[in-house]
Amino acid sequence: MDIVALDRFIVLAKRQTYVGDGIKAAASRTGAHDLTFADGDWSYRDSYFGGTDFLGQETVWLRDEPVWAMNYYGYILRPELIDASRAGATIKAALSAMYAEGRFLGGFEWSGPHGIYRDASTGDAAHFHGREAIEVGRVGAYALDYFGGLVKP
Repeated sequence: MDIVALDRFIVLAKRQTYVGDGIKAAASRTGAHDLTFADGDWSYRDSYFGGTDFLGQETVWLRDEPVWAMNYYGYILRPELIDASRAGATIKAALSAMYAEGRFLGGFEWSGPHGIYRDASTGDAAHFHGREAIEVGRVGAYALDYFGGLVKP
């Protein structure tokens, strides 16, 4: 597996779907929200449940074979400090800035009108885990835990 090519595709797919307000696809499971993207031999699907608190999985296929996946669970910790709309706006702006650097993993911090976004992770696209969080007035208001890596037969 070419990790550099995979990493590049993941960043492109993430920019084109959630962060880029991509076109929603037909739900792959009852009650799911799905976003898809394809480029040449690569394809991607982000499928999640919920809204304010949500659980999902991103999957990448190369020539119709699953090669990578990531699971995540995000939730509002302090609804009196941040709501789903403000959290979503903060996440989209922060991730857009991170993806502009050509990456989706590694330490990252971004400050906006609704709080400070922080992401910390270990590993690379082959095997990783991490957490993104939003602080409002130095208080943790939102968190998302994620993990994933290569899928091998």
